[in-house]
Amino acid sequence: MELANKVAIVTGATSGIGAAVARILDQAGMQLVLTGRRYDRLEQLTRELKQAVFLSGDITEPELPQKLLNLSLQTYGRCDVAFNNAGVQAVGTVETIEIEAVCQMVQVNVEAAFRFAYVVLKHFQSINDGHLINTSSVLGTKVRIAAGAHAGTKYAIEAFSEALRMELANTRVRISCIEPGLVKTELHDYWEIHPTESLNVPQPLQPEDIARYVRFILEQPPHIRIPKLMVLPESHIV
Repeated sequence: MELANKVAIVTGATSGIGAAVARILDQAGMQLVLTGRRYDRLEQLTRELKQAVFLSGDITEPELPQKLLNLSLQTYGRCDVAFNNAGVQAVGTVETIEIEAVCQMVQVNVEAAFRFAYVVLKHFQSINDGHLINTSSVLGTKVRIAAGAHAGTKYAIEAFSEALRMELANTRVRISCIEPGLVKTELHDYWEIHPTESLNVPQPLQPEDIARYVRFILEQPPHIRIPKLMVLPESHIV
């Protein structure tokens, strides 16, 4: 599937997987609409890329998904791909967990992800084409102690993605869910014990590893569906 001159919206594009996906899709010749909370990061990334515009904002703002779609249509005249990637993590035991952080995580990882997906899918249905990729996790398939709430948000993404896949199976709208194992990103920078130690994974995945598989999913011909793709680092026992 030729990606050149097609248009993708990427959420959570200020760092990690989102930024890596933006760069690899830019290399493939795609035109991009980027969003995230950090204006300076988006501005810098946009300057690096050939064809990109950005709209900074909090993905939990109810109006932001429609604004992103409008920006894509007004700037490029189309929208072909939506990478539904914005997410946060809140983990901890019963004694240590911050309940407000958990509630915020649910708002970002579930509510905002659902809202963005429905907005872009209504457009994809109207043109009978398009590809939505949701970022899940290996924790959308299993649970770990102290990470149950985070896993719960990813289980929600898995169920949501599968239901959408079935609903749209007889259309040209494709739904995919990518399930990374441990990826070295800023999400873990403030953990007391880094998961590379607690999970005994000395060489975690890099954001660029996941980006390559996002591109792989998008480059498949129209008759192929990839509902789920799990990517694990060496030594990661699930």
